[in-house]
Amino acid sequence: QVQLVESGGGLVQPGGSLRLSCVASKSITGYVMSWYRQAPGKERELVAGISNAGGTIRYADSVKGRFTISRENVKNTVYLSMNSLKPEDTGVYYCNARLSDTYWGQGTRVTVSS
Repeated sequence: QVQLVESGGGLVQPGGSLRLSCVASKSITGYVMSWYRQAPGKERELVAGISNAGGTIRYADSVKGRFTISRENVKNTVYLSMNSLKPEDTGVYYCNARLSDTYWGQGTRVTVSS
């Protein structure tokens, strides 16, 4: 079992920035780590994913050029840096760890509003 705890969400104005963190209860070495989000009334969607060594990274088209995913395996942590935030980025952001099993965090809420 891997417990994932997200933090860093909050209320930010359009154009602002946030940095989300996801800390795992054990080593994330070998895991593909991802961030998903779920906007009100919508299905959960993939925002960004990063392979174990960081060699493969993917982003949703809607966040390319604005969001950056990174990881520090020695700290059991994955990050999501979000810049130029838009109201449509509002939602609950979930951390996901996938290897042979899949684990989810409880989520951290991001609200982009003036």
